[in-house]
Amino acid sequence: MVELGYQLLLAVSLVGGGYALLLGLLKKDPSWFSVGAVGAVELALFVQLIWSIVLVSVGAQAKGDTVEYFGYIITALLVPPASVFWAIIERSRWATVVMGISGLTVAVMTVRMWQIWSGNVPNF
Repeated sequence: MVELGYQLLLAVSLVGGGYALLLGLLKKDPSWFSVGAVGAVELALFVQLIWSIVLVSVGAQAKGDTVEYFGYIITALLVPPASVFWAIIERSRWATVVMGISGLTVAVMTVRMWQIWSGNVPNF
């Protein structure tokens, strides 16, 4: 995971998740806009997965556990589609809120993935 990829994925997940969350809090039902915001998060995650596979295949490794890193990214890939599935089943503003929270969840997982990859784990 290169730092630029980390920053872009973090920005997309924060903006996409925040946008969908805002729509939900404004009592908007799921729409193509909210699904598109979560779709952008999923696309960014997929690009990051492919890029990570390429990096590892040429010899790069995470400073932490590489298997744990890929566990995080694969799990993060499941979160946005699950929230969209929720929105398909329950077409209410709460489904839009759930889609927003999924984007913010991916943001938190992205920070953890960066910590694993770079070895930058804060000591509290």
